[in-house]
Amino acid sequence: MERIDTLRWRKSSFSGNGGGNCVDVADDGANIYVRNSKDPGGAMVTFTQSEWRAFVSGAKNREFDLDESGRLP
Repeated sequence: MERIDTLRWRKSSFSGNGGGNCVDVADDGANIYVRNSKDPGGAMVTFTQSEWRAFVSGAKNREFDLDESGRLP
């Protein structure tokens, strides 16, 4: 694992102009790291590559879309 302070963080183009409504994502070749873009020094979540692929596939398949009340169905 690389040192966390040397990771290259990427932000979604969907985060808006201020960038405050999104997460940052980085990888070290083995794991994927996700952090809150409003708190880059705060906690982060680590995923294996296979876990990340499963999540992205589910997101592309709209499995995590919110319902009308803003909740996960």
